Amino acid sequence: MMRPVILCALALCLLLIPAFQAAAQDRGPVTNLPLPRFVSMKAAEGNVRRGPSLTHQIDWIFKRRDAPLIITAEHGHWRRVEDRDGVGGWVHYSLLSGTRTAIVEHDMLDLLARPTEGALVVARLELGVIARLEQCESEWCRMNAGGFRGWARKDALWGIGPDEVFD
Repeated sequence: MMRPVILCALALCLLLIPAFQAAAQDRGPVTNLPLPRFVSMKAAEGNVRRGPSLTHQIDWIFKRRDAPLIITAEHGHWRRVEDRDGVGGWVHYSLLSGTRTAIVEHDMLDLLARPTEGALVVARLELGVIARLEQCESEWCRMNAGGFRGWARKDALWGIGPDEVFD
């Protein structure tokens, strides 16, 4: 009578192994932080290489401090990143910051005093402006851009996941 129970438990374990492997693959092998994840450029310039070492060719140079990037892979001290246009490569981790920023994706985006439609407009942000994220809720992010602080709709920004929230 014990054999069917053992066989069922074994079958259940075999079914769950792929789920555990997928969960393990969602974490970076070096940092154990989630992949993909957003970061920003700490440096004013950063070489983007074809592979994770100084011997790999430099394909281009990121030249925008605080630009949001998404990390898609890790290898030693190197991170594979992409910008909002999907352009990417390998950069040294020392060029990156955990400080969260976002790029405005809609021209003349209203920065509001409160996270509600119709709230007082604090400023209007041009397409491509980089803002520092302070807090993100389900639909809104509180941010600071050029000395102006307020709330913007999350779907008008690149640098924050649609389901991501933080304080």
